[in-house]
Amino acid sequence: MSNDRRPNVVVILTDQQRWDTAGAYGNPMNLTPNFDRLARNGTLFEHMFTSQPVCGPSRSCLQTGRYATTTGVFKNGLGLREDALTLGRLFRQGGYRTGYIGKWHLGGVNLGLYGGQEPVPENRRGGYEYWLASEATEFVSDAYATVLFDGDNNPVQLPGYRVDAHVDAAIQFIADDQTKPLFLFLSFLEPHQQNSTDSYPAPVGYEERYRGGWMPADLATLGGSAPHQLPGYYGMVRRLDEGLGRIMDALRSLGLEDDTIILFTSDHGNHFKTRNDEYKRSCHEASIRVPAAITGPVFAGGGCVQNLVSLVDIAPSLLDAAGLDVPESVQGRSFIPLLNREAGDWPDDVFVQISESQVGRAIRTKRWKYSVYAPQGRGYDDVDSDLYEEQFLYDLSADPYELVNLAGYNSHRQIADRLKDRLLRRIAHVEKKEPRIVDAPIIEDPGQRIVLGEDLDT
Repeated sequence: MSNDRRPNVVVILTDQQRWDTAGAYGNPMNLTPNFDRLARNGTLFEHMFTSQPVCGPSRSCLQTGRYATTTGVFKNGLGLREDALTLGRLFRQGGYRTGYIGKWHLGGVNLGLYGGQEPVPENRRGGYEYWLASEATEFVSDAYATVLFDGDNNPVQLPGYRVDAHVDAAIQFIADDQTKPLFLFLSFLEPHQQNSTDSYPAPVGYEERYRGGWMPADLATLGGSAPHQLPGYYGMVRRLDEGLGRIMDALRSLGLEDDTIILFTSDHGNHFKTRNDEYKRSCHEASIRVPAAITGPVFAGGGCVQNLVSLVDIAPSLLDAAGLDVPESVQGRSFIPLLNREAGDWPDDVFVQISESQVGRAIRTKRWKYSVYAPQGRGYDDVDSDLYEEQFLYDLSADPYELVNLAGYNSHRQIADRLKDRLLRRIAHVEKKEPRIVDAPIIEDPGQRIVLGEDLDT
């Protein structure tokens, strides 16, 4: 890359992909050889978390580097402000050719759950120049019937399996014009369920490959819908990874491989109806922990980052890597210093907001997970609460799949109190609120004791 040219940037976002689907995190099913290669050659984030485990809010955090209660998109169906400082708008102002392909979910338009989805008007597209997208792809297309809207709001039906159709469009965008650096945001629906059938439609022949395969401990223990849905889900993940490989090949063939930052991550995870009656919207690792790896200028050879990182940190990091100014309104921070093992004052916890299933808040440290919820009168349409009650406490070093809830145990009261203080400080900083948190009801636990000390890593 010449010194006077900024790097190209390609962001690849999947929908509802668990972190432990990737081989880089220990999955033995060989689902993600291309992601694993990207992680080996670039930088792998061992602990990347969504800021809000549901589609629209998490995307608002990713696009702006701000939390969902700050963007105003704290639940699905809401739209970003028309003047929001999104990645698309900031990279375009920085001289980039910008493009958005796939699922948007930030336009605040009619989703068309039963047909007739509205296209996203230009003033609600986050400032992206090229547009081939839909508000909610799950309601306007199917696995082999991909429909997106172009920049003139015309429906465009693309051939092939839905992942492949998106990849074809992305490669065409990359190849079209190389006179300016490009910023492409490629947003897949997969491996999200097809809502109309509540199923995971993998490419023909792929589901069969993964029947009877490895199952994470939370799903094996808690059941949910995983026994019959996981093979299709795995098949979708495999095809996504093949799409990543095609994009990497295209960049190499065009001579852009060394000049392009590629980030691969997901908006949230999937607990397969084990934690509530749907797939996400909970504080658990299955909902909030996502795969994330990045390579290219600045990030090649970065190794494995162990610090806790959030989706709100992605926007400032990409802007930083491209040499563009980071707006003061951004609440995340650039993770580039972590590549040089310069953690400095990097926080040793991440803050998560939960909506729709409940009004909830959670904090996750290296060892502990602590989550609270609004117990009365707060629901789908509420952004926050003045009162919360403790709901979950997990020791992730002993219980990584969160099968034993320690909230209410006297043996862990001091830990809960310390985490409560941390969470309240996070809420005050992010939301400018000072709510009250009520202790969980006491559970008698004779014989259970822990020793407090620095090794707790809270």
